Amino acid sequence: MQVRKAALEQHIAVFGESGSGKTVMLSSFYGATQEPQYLQKSLFHVVADEMGQGTRLHRNYLGMKSARLPASTHFSATSYSFSIKLKDGFDAKANKAKPFDALRLVWHDYPGEWFEEDVNGPEEAQRRVDTFTSLLGSDVALLLVDGQRLLDNAGQEERYLKSLLTNFRNGLLSIKDDLLKDGKPLVEFPRIWVMALSKSDLLPNVDVFKFRDILIEKAGDDIVELRDVIAGLVEASDALSVGEDFVLLSSAKFGAEKIEVTERVGLELILPLAAMLPFERHVRWAQLKQIPVKVAEGLLGGAGALAAALVGSKFKLPGPVGLLRNVVNLVLSKEILNEAAKVAGDKLKNINSEAMAKQNYLTATLTRFRMDLDRGEEEQILLRSTK
Repeated sequence: MQVRKAALEQHIAVFGESGSGKTVMLSSFYGATQEPQYLQKSLFHVVADEMGQGTRLHRNYLGMKSARLPASTHFSATSYSFSIKLKDGFDAKANKAKPFDALRLVWHDYPGEWFEEDVNGPEEAQRRVDTFTSLLGSDVALLLVDGQRLLDNAGQEERYLKSLLTNFRNGLLSIKDDLLKDGKPLVEFPRIWVMALSKSDLLPNVDVFKFRDILIEKAGDDIVELRDVIAGLVEASDALSVGEDFVLLSSAKFGAEKIEVTERVGLELILPLAAMLPFERHVRWAQLKQIPVKVAEGLLGGAGALAAALVGSKFKLPGPVGLLRNVVNLVLSKEILNEAAKVAGDKLKNINSEAMAKQNYLTATLTRFRMDLDRGEEEQILLRSTK
């Protein structure tokens, strides 16, 4: 996580084979945030930083309402940046004291074809490496498991799952030498790899526990091998979570002649996952002393600011947010980090209620994000690692 120009910036990388639903999912995610009902009840606006991208995604979403699917984006590697701009409260003092003014979500879409097909010449090979390099700053990676493919291979799911994971593992190995300059492991790399069931509406009897069990039973060894490959790319491989978190996603309910865009699953967890899951996990790893100093500096660079915003005015930051980027101030902010990391249950709800009453929308939004993750687990849509 990074703090840039008064915005806390979080990156999420989405991987999946062609046809696994990445474009539809992104369009549904963004389009729903532009609906009048969402704008009325939400404490923030989701704004596409590039107007053209926002228009295309919104048009895709509106087309889905008329049963038109977005066009496929073969070999298209695109990053989408969204600013989550908080509505102004009436408490001027609270607004002025905010450690940052907005959240920014950068969504990296990696072409599925690059894990399924050979590249066409050195130019495309270099583009593949450059594209992967651009998403190395992602805090969370989603690896999509296509619900349609699972359904097609019912009873023999391992045929699909082993192919998916093998292609992905080999794809990483094929660019390993280009990623590791002088063979040195990477400090900056996605360290939380969430297994996500896309098109989960096709499997209504599969909750997140059943999804996990299918993966472990049918392709557990392949997940371990994928983790080993990723561990070989990063510094401090103990601070790594691959195939330990699971989520169900559905962009809409698809019928023969109608697409119900309001019947979505899990997409409302995208922002909470991007904003809060890395914070929770990175602080836990730091508490367990699993992160060397130079890795901690990168992972926890914006954690102090987020923690201070999360627990509200109880703690004061030691100077400008930017000062929290160095190790000295990470130590100074230890009390803030530990306090924020353990906030849960009734205490979390109380902080949220107090923030809403004071119209401190930053704290209200972040506490709501954590509550959303808890609710996702209660509804058996999300399963977070305990490590």
